Formats: sequence, structure tokens, C-alpha cells
Amino acid sequence: MAVKILIKRRLPLDKAKYIVTIFRQLRMLALEQEGYISSETLRSIENPQEFLVISTWRSLEDWQKWFNSSQRKELHSKADMLLDGRTTYEAYQYGFMS
Repeated sequence: MAVKILIKRRLPLDKAKYIVTIFRQLRMLALEQEGYISSETLRSIENPQEFLVISTWRSLEDWQKWFNSSQRKELHSKADMLLDGRTTYEAYQYGFMS
């Protein structure tokens, strides 16, 4: 069953051009991953430094494989040094539990 991963980040505006380059690289790599379906990036209206990425994967296992990959970890560690605070991740699935 497909899952949605919510990724929340706070970008300091003075470092945005450096971080955006890294995020583009992450997205390009994600496109090549098994189970990747799509993603979109949203910016908060109330706080322009806050961004939300909604990433869709075929399964939680596919997402976890990407999340734990050395490629993702290496690029994300570069971004983390420039971010205001931590990146948070939340996984959601469709429907209700019975």
C-alpha cells in the first residue's frame, strides 16, 4: 500500500540557494529509487522559512530503503549543517485501520 512521507524543514533564507541545490540532488536521486512515486514541496504562507515535502512511495519498506541509503544520508548531512533545526519525518498511509 502506498505511503506518504511528510518531511518538514526550516530553511534560513540567507542559505536557501545552497540548500536548494542539495535538495534538488536528493530529489533527482529519489526519482531513481525503487518504489518512488512522486513528491511536492510546499512553503508555509505564515512562515516562509518553513517547508513541507510530501513524498509518495509504493511502500514503507521502499521509503526506508531510500532513507537508510548512504547516498541520501551523505547529501542530507550537508543540508543539515545549513538548516535551522532538525528535519522531521512522519509516515502516513491511506485509509482507516479496522
